[in-house]
Amino acid sequence: MTDGTNSTREGAGSGTDALGGGGDGVGAPVRHGEWLEIRRHGAVAELVMDRRTAMNAVSTAFARDIAAACAALAADRSVSVTVLSSSHERAFCVGADLKERNSLSDAELTRQRPIARSAYTGVLELPMPTIAAVHGWALGGGFELALSCDLIVADDTAVVALPEVSVGVVPGGGGTQLLPRRVGAARAAELIFTARRVEAEEARELGLVDLRVPAGRARAEALELADRIAVNSPVGLRAAKRALRTGWGTDLRAGLEIEDAAWRTVAFSGDRAEGVAAFNEKRSPRWPGE
Repeated sequence: MTDGTNSTREGAGSGTDALGGGGDGVGAPVRHGEWLEIRRHGAVAELVMDRRTAMNAVSTAFARDIAAACAALAADRSVSVTVLSSSHERAFCVGADLKERNSLSDAELTRQRPIARSAYTGVLELPMPTIAAVHGWALGGGFELALSCDLIVADDTAVVALPEVSVGVVPGGGGTQLLPRRVGAARAAELIFTARRVEAEEARELGLVDLRVPAGRARAEALELADRIAVNSPVGLRAAKRALRTGWGTDLRAGLEIEDAAWRTVAFSGDRAEGVAAFNEKRSPRWPGE
C-alpha cells in the first residue's frame, strides 16, 4: 500500500532512510531481530510482529527487539504515523511468553523485568500517532501493546483481555493505568478482576477499541486511517500527541499550559509556515517536517 496522500515532504527525491524507505518512502522491509519487521508505506511505518510459531508471545528476546525497533522509529523524522500489526492469522499477540517465564528463576525474572517493560514503554512513548491493527487474540501483554497505541482498530475476530490475575500476577505492561484511561476505573476493575475475555462487538461498545471492522480488514483499515492522518503536518501531529498525552489527568489550568507549550513548538516551525502558505495559495502542503 503506497502513500495515497496529496501532501508531500520536501527533499523526498533521493536517498534511503534508516528504516528501509527509499526516496519515495517505500522500500524493502527491514528486520529487527528474528521476529519483527518494519515496512514503509510512504510516511506511514508498519511495525509487524512476526513470531508466528508462538502467536507473538513476548519473550525476553522479542521484547528487546520491540524496544529497539521503537527506538529506531522514534528517531526517524520521516515517519508521521506508526501502525502496529501482526503477521499471524489468528492472533495479534497472546501476551507474555509463559513457557519462558516458567523456566526463569526469581533472580532471572527480576533481571528480565526491565527488558519486558522496555517493549511496552517503547510503543507507548513513540512520538508520532500510533494505531494498533488487532485481529484474533490480544491477551495480557498483547492487549497492553494495543492499549499503548493512540487508536485501536479491531476486526470481528478480535478477542481482548487482561487475564493476568488468573495466573497469579497483575497486568505489568501498563494495563492497570491505560485501561481505566479508556473506559473508567470501575469498568477497568471489572475487566481486570474477572480476567474475562471480550469479543469485538462488546469491545467496541465498551470503548476497549476505537473502530470495529469486518473480519480480515483490521490491517487494511488501520493503514487507511494512518494515511488519512499522515496528510497532516508531522510537526503538528507530534505536538498534538504530546499535549494529549501529557495533559491527560491534569487539572484544566495545567492542561491549558501544556497545550500552550505545544502550540509554541509549532507556531514558529517550517510546517506552520508551509501550511499557512499552502492554504492561501490553494495547494496541497509540502511539509518540511521541522
